[in-house]
Amino acid sequence: MITTLHWFLDELISLYIWAVILAALFSMLAGFGVLDTRNRIVWSIGDFLFRVTEPAMRPIRNFLPSFGSIDISPLILLLLLQALRMLLDQAYVAIVMNSLRPLL
Repeated sequence: MITTLHWFLDELISLYIWAVILAALFSMLAGFGVLDTRNRIVWSIGDFLFRVTEPAMRPIRNFLPSFGSIDISPLILLLLLQALRMLLDQAYVAIVMNSLRPLL
């Protein structure tokens, strides 16, 4: 049961990491005019990626100072998600091995 839960949470985090990467690439390509956002399919993909990733990136953007047109919130979010994966792995090992060592 715990192995399945660990696998499921790890896969969810992995999928969200890919969504953040795709949203950053989409934003960059749309900004440079490579993608035509007037196309309905392109707009739908961009809207989906924005709606999925924006709730996690908005608090990071509000916290960070302005760097002009450079947005590093996806990078910070990727680092936080990777740290969450590492913490999840340590918790899984601690539970499976019945270890009492601290997680951090």
